[in-house]
Amino acid sequence: MYQSLDYQGSVRRLGPLCEAVHLHFSSLTKAQFEIRYAPWFQWTNFPELFPEIFDALESLQSAAISLSLTKLTSCLERALGNVFLLVGKECPFLLRDLLASDELAQVFGQPVMDVLKVFVGSPSGLNLRNVLWHGFAAPQEIPPKYCSVMVLLTAGLGQLLKRFLRQTNRTLWHRSFLALTNLEDWIVFPDVTSEALSVLEDVMKKSTFVFKTMLPYWEAAVIKFRSHRFADCVILLLTQLEAGLRRAFATVNRCPQRLLTAESTVLYTTFDEMLAKELNDGTINQLPLLLGEPVMEFLWDFLNHQEGPRIRDRLSHGEVNLNEFPGEAANQLLAFSTVLLLRFTSGDVVSVLKEKAAIKSLISIAEGYSSHFHPASQLKKQVLRCEESIHSWPALPLPEERILEAARLEGQFETNACKSLIIKIMSELCRHLPGYHSGLDNLDYFPAEKWSQALRVLCGTSIPTLYCPRIVLEVLAVLRKVSAQCQQVCDQVVSSAKLRHRQWVEKTLRSRQRQNYLRMLGSIKLLSPVLYLILLLIALELVNIHAVQGKHTCEYQRYLKFLKSVLQYTENLATYTSQEKNKWDETVSLTHGVLLKIWTYSEKKQMLMHLAEKPTDKAVS
Repeated sequence: MYQSLDYQGSVRRLGPLCEAVHLHFSSLTKAQFEIRYAPWFQWTNFPELFPEIFDALESLQSAAISLSLTKLTSCLERALGNVFLLVGKECPFLLRDLLASDELAQVFGQPVMDVLKVFVGSPSGLNLRNVLWHGFAAPQEIPPKYCSVMVLLTAGLGQLLKRFLRQTNRTLWHRSFLALTNLEDWIVFPDVTSEALSVLEDVMKKSTFVFKTMLPYWEAAVIKFRSHRFADCVILLLTQLEAGLRRAFATVNRCPQRLLTAESTVLYTTFDEMLAKELNDGTINQLPLLLGEPVMEFLWDFLNHQEGPRIRDRLSHGEVNLNEFPGEAANQLLAFSTVLLLRFTSGDVVSVLKEKAAIKSLISIAEGYSSHFHPASQLKKQVLRCEESIHSWPALPLPEERILEAARLEGQFETNACKSLIIKIMSELCRHLPGYHSGLDNLDYFPAEKWSQALRVLCGTSIPTLYCPRIVLEVLAVLRKVSAQCQQVCDQVVSSAKLRHRQWVEKTLRSRQRQNYLRMLGSIKLLSPVLYLILLLIALELVNIHAVQGKHTCEYQRYLKFLKSVLQYTENLATYTSQEKNKWDETVSLTHGVLLKIWTYSEKKQMLMHLAEKPTDKAVS
């Protein structure tokens, strides 16, 4: 059925209906509109959007109407996904697949779904959703009648849904909106000042990045920012960044045909292709060379990296609450857009603008940007967070000294064997620390402060992250799992130490629990340097991560096997140190085993730190 639809014929036949619907809405007052239609928008979980759309239609402002329709498509997609889950299990990610599903046809009927496909579900139809979200349509290119008919369709879907729910005795549940978390990781630019906004308003009229027909969108974005309509601002900026980058992409790659609007017979150019390393024909994409790595890293962070905000995906699929959209995100994108537009502007006026203090600051930050959400960047954060946790262990509450002495005497032989191996391995690892030349014959020579300093220096080392090969990402994935398990061990040690000490003081521990507590105290003294050692190993391998590309297949497989053996150790350690298991004696023998493996592999000189040609240039003093 999906393939057999006559899309072009359907668009022609639906034209008069769209006109009639638009005339109908034009004849209503806002109060009449709300009285008549408000109940049928409740199913969308965003009913307040529709009075805004009515205001936009009434205003006759093309940019406002296009923005309203853009928001409506994402709202509708989210709402239809909720309906899908009434009868289906896993909601399709793409709107076109959602509209083609048997589940929605079961609720609304196939003819209704076919109408929706004509408007928003296929490149062969009007394709309103993609044309708007990918920045193809200028404001005046979207007839208001299409916005009107989509509003009416949404109301009609609400009526059909109510009938279905009544007949099947079901209740519609709305999925919770996703929260945009870790905002502190996004924030690199300072707050956009009124001076910077004035510069943006000036430069948008001169920059070759901005299509003249698209200028109303840019102007509307600034207005929305000033009025604290942050989601609206970001939606407008995202669509126009894509439009401007598409022009740059088509120009620099000498493929002007890729600047086409979204044709049904041609694969149209979107962010996915523009941010890729290669074009579809295998040739190198020239856009990254034009923009530079910092700009590409920012775009990848904001749009693509799985642990980044993926702001366009979240907004376009209706996953975030527009009313609670963070101003910080709008601020970052607006600052970035200002710098980007200046890059595509020439003349004496621009030179003057770039000398303004607020603009110089934005340019400097943009030029020095490095990825925050690439797996390598995330691993650095994990290592430093774990180090902070271990660094806090000496401050944990402990029993009196004589009890600690008894704890130290237990399992002394195997513990000493572990310490001996730690010293040997650390001596080897320290040789690869920049500026470190001394030997190591005692763990006390490397106190917590030096561990911290070494890890901070290594994690502060710049690593190329744009377009990392698969082999690099594979190693990073294993290292991140190791780091995550180390963090879990740290959390469990802190939690158990506090709990057991409180029980010790309150004298509520049974005899067996007291003995286990003593064993735990002895194990903690060993686990601290072991975890530091593993973090240092991770950090050194991370700094030299690209050396893995020099390994032959067999060498690489052996290296991966070694890393996975360390991962297995940390997973077992996390199990043994959990409050459910409390197998503290076993942690010592487990640790001795992994230290032997690390030392044996280290002697083969096959770690990445051994293969790297150049050490980092920072020093650990």
